[in-house]
Amino acid sequence: MPWTRIAIEMKISYNWLKTYIDTDLSAQRVAEILTDTGLEVEGLEKVETIKGGLEGVVIGHVLTKEPHPDADRLNVTTVSVGTGEPVQIVCGAPNVAAGQKVVVATVGSTLYPSPEEPPLKIKKSKIRGIESFGMICAEDELGLGQSHDGIMVLDAATEVGLTAKEFFNIEDDYLIEIGLTPNRADAMGHYGVARDLKAYLNYHEGANLSLKTPAVADLKEGSESVSISIENTDACPRYAGAVITGVKVTDSPDWLQNRLRSIGLAPINNIVDITNFVMHEIGNPLHAFDLDTVNGAIVVRKAKNGEKLVTLDEVERELDENDLMICNATEAMCIAGVFGGLKSGVKTETKSIFLEAAYFNPVSIRKSAKRQGLNTDASFRFERGIDPNSLILSRDRAISLILEITGGKLETLHDQYPAKIEDFEVVFSFDRCRKLCGANISDEDIVTILEELDIKMISDSEEEVVLKVPAYRVDVQREVDVIEEVLRIYGFNNVPLPEKLNTSLSFQEKPNKENIYNVTANLLADNGFAEIMNNSLTSSANWNLVNSEVLKAEHDVRLLNPLSNELDVMRQTMLFGGLRSIEFNQNRQHPDLRLFEFGSVYNKVEGKYSEAKKMGLWITGVKEVENWSSTGQKSSFHTLKGATEAVLQRLGVFKAPRIGELTNDFMEDGYSLTIANKPVVELGWIKPEILKAFGIKQAVYYAEFNWDVVIDISIMNKINFKPIPKTQFARRDFSLLLDKSVQFGQIQSIAQKADRKILKEIGLFDVYEGKNLEKGKKSYAVSFIFQDDEKTLKDKQIDAIMAKIRQGLEGQLGAELR
Repeated sequence: MPWTRIAIEMKISYNWLKTYIDTDLSAQRVAEILTDTGLEVEGLEKVETIKGGLEGVVIGHVLTKEPHPDADRLNVTTVSVGTGEPVQIVCGAPNVAAGQKVVVATVGSTLYPSPEEPPLKIKKSKIRGIESFGMICAEDELGLGQSHDGIMVLDAATEVGLTAKEFFNIEDDYLIEIGLTPNRADAMGHYGVARDLKAYLNYHEGANLSLKTPAVADLKEGSESVSISIENTDACPRYAGAVITGVKVTDSPDWLQNRLRSIGLAPINNIVDITNFVMHEIGNPLHAFDLDTVNGAIVVRKAKNGEKLVTLDEVERELDENDLMICNATEAMCIAGVFGGLKSGVKTETKSIFLEAAYFNPVSIRKSAKRQGLNTDASFRFERGIDPNSLILSRDRAISLILEITGGKLETLHDQYPAKIEDFEVVFSFDRCRKLCGANISDEDIVTILEELDIKMISDSEEEVVLKVPAYRVDVQREVDVIEEVLRIYGFNNVPLPEKLNTSLSFQEKPNKENIYNVTANLLADNGFAEIMNNSLTSSANWNLVNSEVLKAEHDVRLLNPLSNELDVMRQTMLFGGLRSIEFNQNRQHPDLRLFEFGSVYNKVEGKYSEAKKMGLWITGVKEVENWSSTGQKSSFHTLKGATEAVLQRLGVFKAPRIGELTNDFMEDGYSLTIANKPVVELGWIKPEILKAFGIKQAVYYAEFNWDVVIDISIMNKINFKPIPKTQFARRDFSLLLDKSVQFGQIQSIAQKADRKILKEIGLFDVYEGKNLEKGKKSYAVSFIFQDDEKTLKDKQIDAIMAKIRQGLEGQLGAELR
């Protein structure tokens, strides 16, 4: 399987993006350009910073307030909304009072309190017999925050009748959703995305644009400081920060809240909002500590054995000795680059902070995040590699905003960078670039593109040049990487198609695996099966649902760094994926299913790894959809048996099959088929306790083919003809009382040993377990089909074989005829 880059969604605000580049391009055109340059836009959506834009919501003036005659906690108010007569509104807020300026949702407006709650449609209503024509709103009802302590009370000078959209500066915007591949760490902020947009416009349209660097104030230091000690410079090559005193922690200004809301982030407080803003602006995560918890010292070290930390989500986490921690002199304050600690975080009463801007080793952060089961915005960026040389810009940008918004004072700046991470040097050939791109790009155009991407030429010769690639391009360290950069800005669509196509004749080796797959898939699809495709990664927790002696946890092929706990092992069987698919469909009122899947299974036995190709069939629910000619008969084992044999017959390999016992222990009963002394398939029905563990409420019939074996024996496929039999078949039935442990395959095996000439088929047409049977017993109704192609059979001949079968069943299985 080829390596692929898994895209992760990155949200970019169109309005925010335009603050770094002067362009009047439409959002649609910007999205097209970004996709052409390799930042694939997966979605473009018009949004408001507050959903619905607060349409129909206005500023009102409470004129009167009287107690509700029939409710102790309600008040009847009259409110002027700036147009027409005052309106009567019943209000339950404890803080409502006459003379207040408030936010009023008028009749016909719709509020969106939160994504989890349904929209709130404002209608004319009667509350305890009193008519109400609107609603006086609290902060959370408007989607502006979390507070529900009472209605929002505005400044007395606020204009009555002003729309809430104007008052709260609600903006229309476009949300650009980029499928960001892990190699593009440089585009994890709006500034990096603007860089690509600038490069494209300057090269293709001669726009001569330059990026607007985020504004930074002239910073002057005071005196208060902290000591910084980095005990592990491999895990933390650079650590910068600043001490800021006299901050006032409160709500952020509207412009900052709107920026965060535009990309789906909820504002928290001004300090945290600024760190989030700068992270999504430049791409570097920042963290603010309450200075009182720092106690004068920052220590960057590995965790101690048994050390614990309560993180911001109020969960106490046991730390691993390989987890990198940010500590004070005595205790851990946060998991470096992953998650902050509850105790050291910024609170409403915080007066001074230490602002952290650091570069952590991506591997160290990834391992810590996986060990702790965390995936945060910060770890997402650190794991991919941020720009170590733009930390100071990020730090100073945040400091400037903190000083401006919170009224704080800068005391000291810190930066420990013992071994600078240098830019990369790459040897590059213009001719090789043209050859690999398949386009005749001039040297001048290549140089222009590279310069737009901050890649500089530091020396050249007739054949090759040496380029300096900035450290923030962690994915551009080879010549072929540079060529990819040239091509994505030049434009994949601009590469001409060749005028001549060269090809060579090739002969398909036998057996043709692709053809066999297509023949099988088409047959199954024509017979009502749907193909499913499950991840070959699955959860080791499945062993908590299945008690198996064949499939064991110790045989799992485990991932060293799983993406999640649900995808931590390779599958040993196709079964679980199909059961999950059945459960998913069943819970959505689609209980009648026929499914098939091709895939690989993986095992580790005695230290040796193995991989095998399989095909699974699942049948559950009714055999046919109920209609005028069908009563909705349930699928049965015979339905599965027919599908299984149909596949083998279509491939021409259903020749002299031998029936045997099951080798798995997740089926209640069934049998295996061996052809040419090779195990081809096992089929049966799944144990009820396994179905119950997966939440499945009806029988599931399952067949698992050894597809590698099917491919191997497919060379047996030869066209044969045989005449239609001249004689009629004869049928005999046995109703058997058996131990529950007996499998149908055992019955078939005994019957086949009794006769292999005229006994053509053995079938199971009824199974009963329950009342009127001894404990540990079950009842099977088994059919036997006899036929001689040349002459009519006599009862005496058939009875002799049936007696022999009966004797074998009673003697070997302890069967009783009912």
